Amino acid sequence: MFDLADLYQQVIIDHTKSPRNYGKLEPCNHDAEGYNPLCGDQLHVYLQINESSIIEDVKFEGQGCSISTASASLMTEALKGKPVSEFERLFKAFHAMATADMSEAADEEVLGKLAVLAGVKEFPARIKCATLCWHTLKSAIEDNSDVAKTE
Repeated sequence: MFDLADLYQQVIIDHTKSPRNYGKLEPCNHDAEGYNPLCGDQLHVYLQINESSIIEDVKFEGQGCSISTASASLMTEALKGKPVSEFERLFKAFHAMATADMSEAADEEVLGKLAVLAGVKEFPARIKCATLCWHTLKSAIEDNSDVAKTE
């Protein structure tokens, strides 16, 4: 029988051991740093956005817990080649999913593979780990020079 908790763990392990889009992006025209003081996650997100507001490339680097790394890896996969407006839509949907009541199902139609991270709701202290990359990417898009934090 299919077990969502097992899938959640498998995806986290896979994206932690082999993070997608990991490394520094050169050249990039947007970047930002993020820090989660609760567990020490640190990351840097790099973006190359073209004149049509398409995210041509996105990468991240840094160190963090498995949930932070997996979330950043999944986020970059979901956004590469997409318009910035898709980031805004996914940011809202992801944040709503991560902070929603346990009984609320993730919007898999909008989130796609990212919906597997709905399991983070079972561990409230880890929600900030999963959302750090999203706040950092938002700062990069907005050219905000402040370090993005989850506090």
